[in-house]
Amino acid sequence: MLLEIDGLNSHYGRIHALKSASLTVREGELVALVGANGAGKTTLLRTLSGVHPASSGVVKFDGLDITRMKAVRRVAEGVIQVPEGRQLFGPQSVEDNLRLGAFRRGSGDPDGDLERLYAMFPMLRVKRDQPAGTLSGGQQQIVALGRALMAKPRLLLLDEPSMGLAPLLVAEIFEAVQRLKREGVTILLVEQNAHAALSIADRGYVIETGEIVLSDSGPALLSNERVRQAYLGL
Repeated sequence: MLLEIDGLNSHYGRIHALKSASLTVREGELVALVGANGAGKTTLLRTLSGVHPASSGVVKFDGLDITRMKAVRRVAEGVIQVPEGRQLFGPQSVEDNLRLGAFRRGSGDPDGDLERLYAMFPMLRVKRDQPAGTLSGGQQQIVALGRALMAKPRLLLLDEPSMGLAPLLVAEIFEAVQRLKREGVTILLVEQNAHAALSIADRGYVIETGEIVLSDSGPALLSNERVRQAYLGL
């Protein structure tokens, strides 16, 4: 098991934001975590990446206990997050933003990795010299994904990649996520758009008010009556 979260709790002051959450991700899987705004999705990712501390519980990555590990060390282990809002350097070129992703490695072949990335996402090659801030929202999200891939992730954490995008761009982003899975990238996808996320997920979890309340395969959750009523509007 690549990622094991067991009984994870996290607080913001007196607010108990994450309540004994447990989930697993196998190598090569695409696992979706869905829920409404404020349900605890982003808190779980922030706690997993080390940005926010865990109050209790255990996080293991490839058998290593990383619960108290600093965020920078988790990145070095291969836990890479694409944060909500993309957080690109707008005035810098697309290629400069992509190359920033390779800095955590300190060695390797960034030029070769960049060429492989351009082959995977040809739009990035076309826009390579353009300031990242001038791209569309969907294109910026592709740049953010590419920057994360330059860091050679063993586990890619995606936080609300469809946030603020038009439906056509949402479809484009989820096609890109599926492409990453086909390339063998292990992904934990946090997403409010339950239908889009569960449609491409191997497995999924549903979180409500900080608690994991359901888990099953992606197709099974899509047909679950509780999920259909609460998250799919059916």
